[in-house]
Amino acid sequence: MRTLKLLLSVTLLTALPASAVEPASEARLDEVAGRGAEVMPFGLEKTTHIFMKTEQGGRQQVVAKNPADAEQICLIREHLAEIATAFSRGDFSGPTRIHGGGMPGLEAMKNAQAGRIEYRYQELPDGAQIDYLTGERDLVQAIHRYFDAQLSDHARHAVSRHEQHRLHER
Repeated sequence: MRTLKLLLSVTLLTALPASAVEPASEARLDEVAGRGAEVMPFGLEKTTHIFMKTEQGGRQQVVAKNPADAEQICLIREHLAEIATAFSRGDFSGPTRIHGGGMPGLEAMKNAQAGRIEYRYQELPDGAQIDYLTGERDLVQAIHRYFDAQLSDHARHAVSRHEQHRLHER
């Protein structure tokens, strides 16, 4: 019996995502989606944000739910290319307009001297991605807090790497 309890505990712990993030309140989700529609040119219901934390920072992907939706793919690519360029210049006005100025991790990213975080844009067959890369532990932690806040505020339209299987269910 003791072995069974231990096995069940281990199974439950390994089945849960390591970085599960609680979704924001319904009111907050509505508010963020409304402001997001004003800043992001693609349709939130037609796309999925994927946030993957890494040892060097993280990777943000936005993909079209329909891989044949050329319009959404084009809009995703344009937006993420603009965001990567803006972030490289220290301009974080887009996420500030969507999420507010107190977004976790954002202040540290804003205040990082040029070159301390690299924002590397790349196209994907069904969208695009930005790699957030740094060798500084405090900035990696800031990026991870930023990703957690994104996952919370975009819970209806975003998944972590651990939840990526949900993409295939939609």
